[in-house]
Amino acid sequence: MNRPNPAIVAQAAVRRLPRTALLLFCLAYVLPGFIGRAPWRSDDITALGYMMALAAGETAWWAPQVMGITPEVNALLPYWLGAWAIQLAPPGVSVEFAARIPFISLLILTLIGTWYGTYQLARSPQAQPLPFAFGGEAMPADYARALADGALLALIACLGLAQPAHETTAILAQLGFSVLTFYGFAALPNRRGPPLFATAVGLLGLVLSGAPAYAVLLGLGGSMTLLLDTSKEPADIRQARLQAASMVVLTLLAAWLASAMHLWRWRIALPPTNGESWLGIGNLLVWFTWPAWPLAIWTLWRWRRHLVRELRLPSRHLALPLWFVAVSLGTTIATASPERTLLLALPALATLAAFALPTLQRTVASLIDWFTLLFFSGCAFIIWLVWIAMQTGVPWQPAANVERLAPGFVPSFSAAPFLFALAASLAWFWLVKWRAGRHRAAIWKSMVLPAGGAALCWLLLMTLWLPLLDYARSYAPLVQRTLRTIHPVQAGDCAHNFGLTAGQITAFRVHGTLPMKAASDATSCRWLIVNRDIAGSMATTIELSSWMLFAQQSHPTDGNDNFLIYQRQVVPKP
Repeated sequence: MNRPNPAIVAQAAVRRLPRTALLLFCLAYVLPGFIGRAPWRSDDITALGYMMALAAGETAWWAPQVMGITPEVNALLPYWLGAWAIQLAPPGVSVEFAARIPFISLLILTLIGTWYGTYQLARSPQAQPLPFAFGGEAMPADYARALADGALLALIACLGLAQPAHETTAILAQLGFSVLTFYGFAALPNRRGPPLFATAVGLLGLVLSGAPAYAVLLGLGGSMTLLLDTSKEPADIRQARLQAASMVVLTLLAAWLASAMHLWRWRIALPPTNGESWLGIGNLLVWFTWPAWPLAIWTLWRWRRHLVRELRLPSRHLALPLWFVAVSLGTTIATASPERTLLLALPALATLAAFALPTLQRTVASLIDWFTLLFFSGCAFIIWLVWIAMQTGVPWQPAANVERLAPGFVPSFSAAPFLFALAASLAWFWLVKWRAGRHRAAIWKSMVLPAGGAALCWLLLMTLWLPLLDYARSYAPLVQRTLRTIHPVQAGDCAHNFGLTAGQITAFRVHGTLPMKAASDATSCRWLIVNRDIAGSMATTIELSSWMLFAQQSHPTDGNDNFLIYQRQVVPKP
């Protein structure tokens, strides 16, 4: 016989995760990837280009452009935040790092919002553990805090969070504002002012970050979860209706703002019709949301009695995150960039995963620990092995693979990244030893190794492998090769460009000293740099008789990035 509430939790199982340790752990995950990294292709450096153009006053704030190229995503606020940060940065701070400061805050906001959103949902009556006959069950606040800790760890453990959450792109802004909206709906039944403010900022932020339809769907669905909350007493139904009405008003305000600013854009793509595309989406769902998705499914199974109650909506602690996940998954299937849109589902998935923790059997928890231990220890070993091979040439096979995949890369040793990587590895060994202790009874313990392993591997990649990744994933090698080809760059030199993307144009501004001009610019530059893929259409815009092909350059690790370099022919005077 199924119990109406599957959570059986004693007070001893909701011990508090030390706040100092949790704070240091979050910082160790957030900061690597924002500090010391070159802007990567393509969305990362493209967004930086619009921020730099705004900060320099080269384009209108309401319609950012880079040499006439408009963003693919009709987002304004992410570029504004980066541009303001660049303008306010003190002298000596690089443009790349200054632009990342608001996005560091957005990632921190994502972690905090997930914790507090889960905490508020876990305080709802239907989410509370089953009372014991003679007392001793977990206290509501302690139980909610333990589940919130588990949700935060589950979010950090998601494999797909690492890279897109450390880039200065519109999707990270959408993630931060969607979590703010999630917290607002989760906390409104318990509080008033802060949740309303958080929801207003979240919905308006989503609209200004290029996701007005997503904001409206979240707002309307979240309002329904408030209106049809099955945990409400009859005396509280009127209050629930007022809360839902206030959220609907905020949603309509967000929709009006999107219409007034002409931010609605139809970017919906038809779902794929072939099996190969669906298989790719399935593979993406499996690895991108791991390990939250199996725990979320387990939550829905164990709490299935709370999913359908008298033909009304599920209990609020299930209905709200389930709606956020459903909207995000639907958007993922119906957009052209599912690997980034799926990022928006991770906080709500982590919340659902947290409600599985009180119901996990000991064998399942042990399976999670062993799999996590083997997987992340193996990944860390490979990262260290390849780094040693790059530094010493031994073992020769990994060193040969690096030379083959990144020709021209010259490894270098830096003491600070090495010490950080060593400290993280030692902390991993300590964490494994701690988890092996049989006296650890906290319900969040099953998420410690997945979150620690994900943070460890991300930190190792952003320290030991960072020079290699910058070489392979940034435009710096291509720009440097191009500048060496036309060396020496003379005073007053500039280059016209034809067909270069906004990211490639920005790369010359960030990594080089050669000013770029549009092909139609009246300036008579000595050089012309052309995207080889569209070189065949040059004749319609450029007088080819004035130019002579000088050289061709390509990115050392990606043959799809190719430049044709032309030099202006000097016509002798008669």
